[in-house]
Amino acid sequence: MGGMSGPHLIRGSVSLPEAELMWRFSRSSGPGGQHVNTSDSQVELRFDLAATEALPPVWKERALERLASRLVGGVLTVRASEHRSQWRNRETAAVRLASLLAEATAPPPKPRRPTKIPRGINERRLRQKKQRAETKKGRQGRDWG
Repeated sequence: MGGMSGPHLIRGSVSLPEAELMWRFSRSSGPGGQHVNTSDSQVELRFDLAATEALPPVWKERALERLASRLVGGVLTVRASEHRSQWRNRETAAVRLASLLAEATAPPPKPRRPTKIPRGINERRLRQKKQRAETKKGRQGRDWG
């Protein structure tokens, strides 16, 4: 893999605006080698969802609504620290942010239309139900068995 990859697409032609991403790097907890205490490999990526102009207004409203529990003052934060190299963590964080936004801005699913049950099937079910009831009714007598 060479260098930072291009813009991270959210969906269609909308991508994460590089200029609006706020990066913060800190020391990562967790595994690492001798180098681990000196390199800031944990990445925190912040994206001001409330102020962004990069998303279509409809998407923005949807995202603000769906990610409400994750936002702090309209800002969405994603952390990544699983890789030992900073730029791989940057990649991971950016991809995560893009997919979060893709999910949050997706159009609501079409409402489900109930299927129409053919009349024959319903009648057959009722017939079988009646028959079963008769069978069981026939077993009620005290002298049976």
